[in-house]
Amino acid sequence: MHKARSVIPFAVTAALLSALSLAPPPVEAQSRATADRIWEAVGEEAHSAVARYREFLSLPNDAHYPEDMTAVIAWVEAEFAHRGFSIRRLPTPGSPLVLAERRVSADGPTVLVYFQSDGQPVDPDEWYQENPYGPVLKAPDPSAEATGGYSIIDWNELENRPPEEWDPEWRIFARSASDSKGPIAQFLAAWDIADSEGWLPTVNLKLIIDTEEEMGSPHLPQAVLDNREALASDMLIIMDGPPHISGEPSLKFGARGISRFTLTTYGPRVAQHSGHYGNYAPNPGMRLSRLLASMKDEHGRVTIPGFYDGIELSDEVKAILAAVPDDEEEIHARLGIAEPDRVAGSLQEAVQYPSLNVRGMESAWIGDEARTIVPPTATAEVDVRLVMESDPERLMGLIRQHIEDQGYLVLDRDPTEEERRTHPRIARFNYGVSYLAYRTDFDAWPGRWLRQAYTSLYGGEPILIRTSGGSIPISPFVITLGIPAVGVPTVNPDNNQHSPNENIRLSAFLEGIGVMTAVLAQPLPDS
Repeated sequence: MHKARSVIPFAVTAALLSALSLAPPPVEAQSRATADRIWEAVGEEAHSAVARYREFLSLPNDAHYPEDMTAVIAWVEAEFAHRGFSIRRLPTPGSPLVLAERRVSADGPTVLVYFQSDGQPVDPDEWYQENPYGPVLKAPDPSAEATGGYSIIDWNELENRPPEEWDPEWRIFARSASDSKGPIAQFLAAWDIADSEGWLPTVNLKLIIDTEEEMGSPHLPQAVLDNREALASDMLIIMDGPPHISGEPSLKFGARGISRFTLTTYGPRVAQHSGHYGNYAPNPGMRLSRLLASMKDEHGRVTIPGFYDGIELSDEVKAILAAVPDDEEEIHARLGIAEPDRVAGSLQEAVQYPSLNVRGMESAWIGDEARTIVPPTATAEVDVRLVMESDPERLMGLIRQHIEDQGYLVLDRDPTEEERRTHPRIARFNYGVSYLAYRTDFDAWPGRWLRQAYTSLYGGEPILIRTSGGSIPISPFVITLGIPAVGVPTVNPDNNQHSPNENIRLSAFLEGIGVMTAVLAQPLPDS
């Protein structure tokens, strides 16, 4: 397994790495690039890479605003075109996908690389900086409680120092710093290194840039079907998501899919005075709470019959999962919980099962706006994470049947007046499926290729993760194109993705450049 290492900026020189006993041993299998030279080259590229990254981060990228994504797409197209890629837009009813292609052989293998360029919406009031799209350099500062424990550093502190003097604890704060402009900026820097060093890959490359990922990639499945020939490849690399929670080098061989449903219960037609009608008019908030509670036991396991059918973890699979070095006490401390749900025996085992998660609830008003009323409706938004063994249509059918079994008339619309008069319990149930799960064998050739690149760079195997708990829209590629997929995560795990004050550690940004450089320089396995 990969040996533990301190988190430092890998832009430091090879000599310093050696002095700190962190330099990987010589790697004979790396025929075109040595680990020492890769890290040296990252240091030489560091200033220009950060400058380009800051420019990219400054572009707003909420896909709900098409005019913002137009500027992001133009930037991405210009950067890849400058590096010799042919550019093509794949139209969708929403924001287009961008396909950048570099062909070197008519009959050689083709690697498809997935990137994401859009980001989550922002609430500026929740950020400790004036503009979430204005990248800010910050350092940990325990005295700065009012600003989240970080203080701002002038960018000149970075620009006027050689990379080996950069503090690895410094972080760049901006929306999409990690999810997922960071990987695009890292790849561009790695490409420039590989180009200047003569390490460019001998495989054909196709880069697909998703511009609606944070909206659930609603148009991606059809776009992949419509452009199957243009996207045809032999494997897929996913440049998205964080590594193992330890921050150690990792490869991800699968991810859960995602579906969701909206559940609404009904009370009086309009809100009623709780003094006049409390104890008389049914409260939809209470009914919704009971419905949701009926779906899980006190240990967090879904109680709906058949929900976990088909998931069997063999001793071999359990051994693979146990090899992931989770410190669950540390995880509990980070989460602020005393004990986890007991769906399975560990975190890694738990994410091999489908989940049922209440992601939001609404009924009437709270806080200063609270009112003494019986509300007319209560609504829950629920996401259901899928695994390879899950059929989302079947799961949604089971959930709907469970609601009916609790005595509810289940509709996909609001009830009519006649239905209100004749049915004491009514629920509205609407669902959708975003994308399915995927999983690739560790020993398939894409896994062997990427594992060798990591071994060449670090002198040991990365952490191998069978299934990531999060979801990314990869199954349309895997299913439609019939190709294996592996995730190459290159950001720090504590990056606040999807949340205010998203960030990337400066050391993680530079290390990701090194990882991508090693992948570009690694020859494919013979078979």
